[in-house]
Amino acid sequence: MQHIWTPWRYKYISSVQNKSECIFCVAKECPDNKDCFVLHKGIHNLIILNIFPYTNGHLMIAPFEHIASPAESNTEQLQEMVLLMTKCLRSLKEVYKPGGYNVGMNIGKCAGAGLSDHFHLHILPRWEGDTNFMASLAETRLVPEALDDTYEKLLSKFEEQAATGISMEEEIL
Repeated sequence: MQHIWTPWRYKYISSVQNKSECIFCVAKECPDNKDCFVLHKGIHNLIILNIFPYTNGHLMIAPFEHIASPAESNTEQLQEMVLLMTKCLRSLKEVYKPGGYNVGMNIGKCAGAGLSDHFHLHILPRWEGDTNFMASLAETRLVPEALDDTYEKLLSKFEEQAATGISMEEEIL
């Protein structure tokens, strides 16, 4: 068996193993967005990097409210989530120039939700040939960029979008 060392991930892994707190609820209250890899806090939702990404730029959008399904959500939360999804797609396109995206939710534990009591939307940029033998045969993913670098690249795009002067409320209307 081949070992691929990722020592920069130990700090997070060791801190998460001892906590039963919801990562989205913790991120909502996080005083320093960078510490929690939060890229944006809207009115009803936040955008956060997945710290166990399938690809570079793997983002998640989650409502502030701790609810298990979009069926429990309200119209404003869902509208903002979709608008934030478009912000994510624009930012990912500018930074990473992917060939496509996977966008979706796993609702409920038997559907594959790792956090089944707080629903969230995954956005993954994809490229031709980004699935290789490592994921297919060795059950290993290679992510060639550190999370801090991904965060800084995407944060600058979200800040640029915010500087356009269009508020989330105006976009919803």
